[in-house]
Order: sequence, then structure tokens, then C-alpha cells
Amino acid sequence: MNFNLSQIPDRIKKPREHGITMVMDKGLSVEEAKNFMSVSHPHVDVVKLGFGTSYVTPNLKEKLEVYRSYDIPVYFGGTLFEAFLIRDQFDDYINVCKEFGVNYVEVSDGSITIPHAEKCGYIEKLTKHFTVLSEVGSKDAAHIIPPYKWIELMKAELEAGSTYVIAEAREAGNVGIYRGTGEVREGLVQEILTQIPEGKILWEAPQKAQQLYFLELIGCNVNLGNIAPNEVIPLETMRIGLRGDTFHLYLDKKEA
Repeated sequence: MNFNLSQIPDRIKKPREHGITMVMDKGLSVEEAKNFMSVSHPHVDVVKLGFGTSYVTPNLKEKLEVYRSYDIPVYFGGTLFEAFLIRDQFDDYINVCKEFGVNYVEVSDGSITIPHAEKCGYIEKLTKHFTVLSEVGSKDAAHIIPPYKWIELMKAELEAGSTYVIAEAREAGNVGIYRGTGEVREGLVQEILTQIPEGKILWEAPQKAQQLYFLELIGCNVNLGNIAPNEVIPLETMRIGLRGDTFHLYLDKKEA
């Protein structure tokens, strides 16, 4: 940090497996990626090229190299995995990820229906080649999954080899673990946490109020995802009590 302040909570140091910030890149240019990394790289743990943007992004390999130069892993959005799968191109998906040097993959079923045993089978296959993140929850706001089912699905996917399970929210933060208004489904979240280790869950939380909820509930080293590039620095300040929303959260709780 740039100067000394007492009573700042301890953030786990990079490379970290807990307290990660996953950023959603929805189409940054190569130069924008460079600028983003120049200021935010200490606080970014993984970048997702959202939904199918990697298919249409010019100079994709060059942009991936920007992130790679900062040791930031990148993966393609789960919607792209589903797009390959529904076209019966699973092996092509593996080959594309290898061709572009992508070491992380996301397995999701938010847009298509995949029998869960089959989804776990894909996770098992992909763990032989990649670090797997799997997403639980539907992008369809009308499809409400009861808490016991969330827990059952998350457990099975972790057992199949997922490093993290992602709690679905979409890039807008208005489905899955959230109501259409963006409000957290608190009962659902708290029930999930009775059965699933919080360090294994990556909570999609694109909205500031959602980030604040999880910081207050779990602490500064909660895993948060779908963070916009221009929100990384503001989020990091909120994590450590240097933003109004969390200003008093850590005061007098740590030795000066």
C-alpha cells in the first residue's frame, strides 16, 4: 500500500484461493485491458470474458497475453460452454481453450437444461485439463430453485472436481441468489452457508449493495465475482474499510 494505516483488516495475499475478486470483462480492447491491469492488477484474481464475447472480440490472443503478463488467469463465460455443448461440440470447446492458453473453464447450465449427473460428468472430464468453476442457478428469473436443491447441486459439483461453485446472479445481479430488484435472498444464502464452505463459493455480486452484504456477512476475504473493471479499486477499498459503507466495520477490532 502507499502509506501506513492502522486497523486495516488482513487481506489474504496473492496468489490467493480465498478472498478472490473475479472481474467480468465484457469487451475491453487490448489497450483498455492494459490500462485496467496497470492500476488494478494487485486486486484482481481472475478475469472472465463474459458470456460469448470471446467469440467476437478482435485481437483475442493479444488481450489474453495482457492478462497473462500479470499472472491473471482468464476463462471464457459459461454461456460459451453451453453454446458449444448444445451444438454437440464439447471436444471443440476443449481444443479452443487449449489453443488460446486458457487454463480455467466455467461449466454452467443457466441457459440450457443439462441433467445434473451429465453436468457433473463434464466437470470430471474438464478437471483433467483445466481448473473448473461451475455455476449453480438459472438465468431464468421464473425458475426458483429451493435452498436444499442449491446445496445438493453445489455439493455434487464440488465432489465432481469444481474448485469453486459460482452462485448465479447474471451480470445485472437480478436472478439466482437475488430477487428481481437486486435484493439478496438472505434466507437462501444463509442456508447454503450451513452446508457449503464459504471459501468454496464465488458469489456473483455486481451491485455495490450486494458486495456490502457479503462483506458484512462473511468478511473482507469473501469471494466476489462479476465485478466491473472500473469497480475493482472501489471494491477493494470497501473490503478494507476505506469506503463510507464499511468505514466503521473494522475499527477497534484489530491492534493498531
